[in-house]
Amino acid sequence: MSSASVHKHKHAAILDAAYELFGSGGFYETKMSEVAERAGIAKGTVYLYFKSKEELFMAVTRRDCEGFLEQLEGKLGTCSRLADKLSVIAEHHLFYYYERKQHTKLFFRAPNNNPELVDYMAQFMEAYMQAVVKVLLEGGASEPELMAQSYIGMLDRLKMDILFNPGFAEEDAYKRAKFAANLFITGALGSLNSALGDLPFE
Repeated sequence: MSSASVHKHKHAAILDAAYELFGSGGFYETKMSEVAERAGIAKGTVYLYFKSKEELFMAVTRRDCEGFLEQLEGKLGTCSRLADKLSVIAEHHLFYYYERKQHTKLFFRAPNNNPELVDYMAQFMEAYMQAVVKVLLEGGASEPELMAQSYIGMLDRLKMDILFNPGFAEEDAYKRAKFAANLFITGALGSLNSALGDLPFE
């Protein structure tokens, strides 16, 4: 194995170990020595790659968020219809959290008052929103920015059940993703009118 390959392997091993420990224990409870032990390398080696625990958490977050956006782009590239793309967005959003059910402390036990992390998360959310805006624009939607904010906001609320309900199952995630996409595509009022036998609302 070349030195470049060894470097890449150790870097990935540290990130994988940190992801597991930050996710299950939280930022403050995790020690760099535990990360090193989980990664199977010396503690001093971890500090050659990451100067501090904050820097390591930032790297874990960045890798996770970049993966989220890349995977979403790949999935959207396989669809042509707006309805299919909205369904893909809903499933991708909810299953991101479903796959991290055992690692919720990545979200709730993160370092406080870290301006770099706050800035990065703002950039990530903007990039995510613009990906949804692009889908809506291509679908001919009016007010694509407001619609994107509303759709992501709805999915964000639905994801809370995943994070806080220990009995949440895979079929529950699919059900919510399908519901959110259908609700958004048909419109809440249209669905309500249909359920009430098309009664007029004035």
